[in-house]
Amino acid sequence: MSNLKLIIKREFIARVRNRTFIVMTFLSPLIFVGMISLIAWLTTLNNDEVRKVAFVDETGFFASDLKDSDNTKYLDYSDLDLNDAKDSVVLKKLDGLLYIPKKESNAELASSIQFYADESPNLSIINKVEKIIADKLTNSNYKNKGLDLGMIEDAKARVNIRIENFSGEKTSKMSNYVKMAFGGAAGYFLMMFIIIYGNMVMRSVIEEKANRIIEIIISSVKPIQLMMGKILGTSLAGISQFFIWVILGGVLLTVATSFFGVEPQPVGLDQSIALQKTSQEEIQLILQDILKLPLLTLVLSFLVYFIGGYFLYSAIYAAIGAAVDSETDSQQFMLPIILPLMLGIYVGFFAVIENPHGTVSTVFSMIPLTSPIVMLMRIPFGVPWWEVAISMLLLFGSIIFIIWFAAKIYRIGILMYGKKPTYKELFKWLKY
Repeated sequence: MSNLKLIIKREFIARVRNRTFIVMTFLSPLIFVGMISLIAWLTTLNNDEVRKVAFVDETGFFASDLKDSDNTKYLDYSDLDLNDAKDSVVLKKLDGLLYIPKKESNAELASSIQFYADESPNLSIINKVEKIIADKLTNSNYKNKGLDLGMIEDAKARVNIRIENFSGEKTSKMSNYVKMAFGGAAGYFLMMFIIIYGNMVMRSVIEEKANRIIEIIISSVKPIQLMMGKILGTSLAGISQFFIWVILGGVLLTVATSFFGVEPQPVGLDQSIALQKTSQEEIQLILQDILKLPLLTLVLSFLVYFIGGYFLYSAIYAAIGAAVDSETDSQQFMLPIILPLMLGIYVGFFAVIENPHGTVSTVFSMIPLTSPIVMLMRIPFGVPWWEVAISMLLLFGSIIFIIWFAAKIYRIGILMYGKKPTYKELFKWLKY
């Protein structure tokens, strides 16, 4: 036991004193916050850009509807010939030219409109123009058929379905997406942590093996103690780094937001439109849904699944590190590690959000290799305690088996040099 403590201490100190570890611990939050701030700032610049679009309307029917907006200015070139209008647009470097020809019928006109631009036109402008023309032609068709536009508008039904449970509590229509956001973030962070720090364990084993230090170390301690010491020591260093990232990143994000006056938001998201479409009541319901989430259960489950998932995969990473002589040779064994993690993410985002209690979601939340991710995504939707308990028991039961399995490979592979192992050879090592 004393040897294990010494190995854990040595691995922890070796990690935290490493220059790369120290630099990335403090530089990563700066890069992350800087990227968010830069993207948000560039997004605001992009939204402030005014695009100039010329149009030639031979019908004279749409000119009054093509009105300037905050980010689009329309120039009427209807008095020019089409070729002259094209030359003028190119000369003035405008964003495009909309050509509306004169046709016999609305149906023919709808399929004859063209937009000229050297570069791919802005999608929002095209969609807006299409809507203006479609609405105008639709109203014209109504009039041609002798229909009253006012009566049609009054006859339109606007449905707003309110959602509540059988206890009478109201919920938002966005409830599933709110739950998925929390569960998805937890699952994604867990996956990234496993990949980053699992690779750290593998590189540590490869370095000692390549430097031939391992023969000296293995004479004093058991291989399984050395492997567990590396996993635990690296995990403590990783947890320390993770908490520094969270604290430093939160402080930097707050400072950047207040200093630059920029609100971080996803690219392409127009908040003003979103707020216009979302009623005040809907916003309140979303906030209520967030408060009703099992946040404590989610946090505690994250810690448990983080520990379980990390030990499960780190043991595999350690075994791979012992089996190969260089990091390049390890690539052939990466698929069995990456595939279950990616599968868990895809199942979570595509199956859980559609049916969190369905067969696919439930099965993958029980399989140890995917349960840390999928179950974390399911918990915000409300999972019976016994399902979580079974999932955790299966996970920690599998850890014992995987550690035994990895230790057998580690014991033989750590002293093997100069030969690239195959899956067949790894299976033979289990018999020794």
